This record gives sequence, C-alpha cells and structure tokens, in this order.
Amino acid sequence: MTSPEEPSSVRPVEYKGEPLDSERGPGLGCFRFQVVLLVVVIILTPLSVVWRWPTAISAALLFLTIFLLLFAGQTVIFLLRLVTADRREGRRRPLGSTTPTVGELEDAAAKPATEAGTAPESADHNDGGPPPSGVRE
Repeated sequence: MTSPEEPSSVRPVEYKGEPLDSERGPGLGCFRFQVVLLVVVIILTPLSVVWRWPTAISAALLFLTIFLLLFAGQTVIFLLRLVTADRREGRRRPLGSTTPTVGELEDAAAKPATEAGTAPESADHNDGGPPPSGVRE
C-alpha cells in the first residue's frame, strides 16, 4: 500500500523484486568507462582486419565488442531506472509551464479527500469534460 501523503498513481520503481536503491549497481563513471572502451574497440576491430592482424585477435575484438554492447546496454537500462525513480520521488515542473500540470491537479484534488479520510471516487473531477491535458488515462 502507499502512504497517505503519496499519490496512489506513484509506485516505487522495482529492481530485482525490491525497491530500487541507487547505491547498488553501476554508476555513471562505470557507464562512461564502458562507452569509452566500446568506442575504442569499435574503431579498432575493423582496423585490425585492414592492418592484417591475426584472425584470432580480430575475432576476439569482435566478441569483445558484442560483450561490451551487452553490458553498456544493461547499464543504460539501470541508469534510466534510477532517473525514473528520482523523478517519481518529487514532481518536477516543466521549465516553460505557466499552468498547473496534470500531476499537480491530481495531487490537489486528492489532498482534500485524503485529509477528510476518504479516497477520491474517480480520477475525472471536472464535471464530465476531458482531462486538463486532453489525454485519457
């Protein structure tokens, strides 16, 4: 269940069945190292063929490229989950927005209901009209 001050639409981001902990897993420095190494290997692999290095070295570079692509891709996914978890903790307003966002409208509508001890009956609180963003959930 969610806590009373947390909107019901916000769920914790899970990683391996538990809430995501930013202290566990690879960081941005690890990702940068992987990308630099991947760029070097991607450049070096075709050059090893042009320079007529032994076939075993060219094949090893090719397999290393595939291996690094796998790890860099997994690190990107983990870092994107961290960003998602960070953004869900506190809502951020778009820089150019002068009107309240849909999330702010939902929070304002849910706040009086949670203070009174009742849950909102529906997500559409504007007398049957479309949601403020024009997007239906």
